[in-house]
Amino acid sequence: MRLQRLSIGFTLVEAAIAVAIAAITLATAAPSFGSFIETRRLNGVAAQLATDIQFIRSEAVLRNSALRLSLHEDSTGSCYVLHSGLAKQCSCAGNGPARCSGDAREIKTVVLPARDHIRVQGNVASILFDPLHGTSTPAGTLKVVADGGRAVHHVVNIMGRVRSCSPAGAAPAVAGYRVC
Repeated sequence: MRLQRLSIGFTLVEAAIAVAIAAITLATAAPSFGSFIETRRLNGVAAQLATDIQFIRSEAVLRNSALRLSLHEDSTGSCYVLHSGLAKQCSCAGNGPARCSGDAREIKTVVLPARDHIRVQGNVASILFDPLHGTSTPAGTLKVVADGGRAVHHVVNIMGRVRSCSPAGAAPAVAGYRVC
């Protein structure tokens, strides 16, 4: 009688095949994973901006003082500042904290460095929230935009209310938002 040896482990050929299959799987999944990360970042910043718009509106009423949300963008990234005072009294950059002058006071600053591939833009540079009625001047659209072209728009009306949507066009609309 002959005894057969049981071999435990992988041969070099089996290991090479497993590595090749794993590499092919990762190569096909990487682009969709990058899109997934971009979408999560976009949703996170969009939700934070919508919350901050409501926060500064209610804070203006609570403090009985006019407050602002001001947008800034440069080559290092974009940011927005919630503050008191005039629009030009507070500024920020994509690489650091806000700077306020005069009697203006920073309440909150959100910085989005260019390396994150998400930026905040608007058709207005600053929105003032009235303490008496919670209204906003001027009405405007604040946009959270990914480098891939996908975006979420927050439309702030004169009453200070926010309507969020995602434009459909060259880039597909962001899931979970109405199409604008």
